[in-house]
Amino acid sequence: MPPFVETMKPRERVLAALARQPVDRPPVCNPTNVATVDLMDMVDSYFPDANRDPELNARLAITGHTELGFDSVAPYFTIIQESSALGCEMQWEGKDNWPTVRMSKPIWKGPQDIKIPADILKHRDMMAITDSIKILRQELGNDVAIVGKTMGPWTLAYHVFGVEKFLLMSIDDPDKTMECMDKLKELSVLFGNAQLDAGADALTFPDHATGDLVSGAYYKRFLLELHQEMAERIKAPLILHICGSTLDRLDYIAQSNMAAFHFDSKNDPAKAMEIAKGRIALVGNLNNPSTLYARGPKEVREEVFRCMDAGVDMIAPECAIPLATKLENLLEIPRAVRAWMQQHPKNGATIKS
Repeated sequence: MPPFVETMKPRERVLAALARQPVDRPPVCNPTNVATVDLMDMVDSYFPDANRDPELNARLAITGHTELGFDSVAPYFTIIQESSALGCEMQWEGKDNWPTVRMSKPIWKGPQDIKIPADILKHRDMMAITDSIKILRQELGNDVAIVGKTMGPWTLAYHVFGVEKFLLMSIDDPDKTMECMDKLKELSVLFGNAQLDAGADALTFPDHATGDLVSGAYYKRFLLELHQEMAERIKAPLILHICGSTLDRLDYIAQSNMAAFHFDSKNDPAKAMEIAKGRIALVGNLNNPSTLYARGPKEVREEVFRCMDAGVDMIAPECAIPLATKLENLLEIPRAVRAWMQQHPKNGATIKS
């Protein structure tokens, strides 16, 4: 059997997959984060500074391609840049822990309090991302896809109001909840377009209406039309990210007009593809804690093959990976994709959708 031959550059492959167009193979593209402590040691760029300094950020982000062989880089490692800029109290942690928002100390009580500073894009933690994207575009040219990230309003609401208070608001006063969404979405658009202006090719759009917290009916009620609006106003492919079990809302998500959905390992990939029916690309859904963190390359390859067998459009970990993930497991992901393609040469013409 002749060897599988790649015919596309990484950026070309990612953008084609997001458009559900023919590719030589599914891209390996984690739209959240693949930074690890080992990679931090390799390039002398550590948390928390790598989240706040654009040069350190770019130095760490680029390893997703140069060291791991992924088709994309993702410089926004966390979910807290906007919340920090809005004034949330932060816990920045050390190199082996994620920075977090102290959601026990919310900064606002309701929609009347929402104020987005006119100069928010000049805040240090916003510029860390936009300036990093400029550096990465300069270094990578047009060969590798750069995936930025802008938080959706549901996620931002958790941070500024606190999870419990916001979810109670959604029950007690749905109109007030929608007013919050309408105000917070403007920051999603503002920061998203700023990253595109800096050179990003696509954006992850985390909006954590997860199955662990809210129902599929909630997604339809509060977020479907809003996400359709975001897909219209942000002029680049959007990759919606929601953790947890989401098969109950995947039919609605497929109507969001977003380019792709980054989905969790709690969802069977074959069932997810069946529901999506080619209306939206699927990205995922390799298990983080049980496989990438705790097992070895053999188990990683098995999960990659499961996704490839199902026809998943882009292969990736289910979310931001544990910071102590072994590099050998991450290196196995693109190797396994190529190995599957070698075994299925006729599948290289198009993505299964």
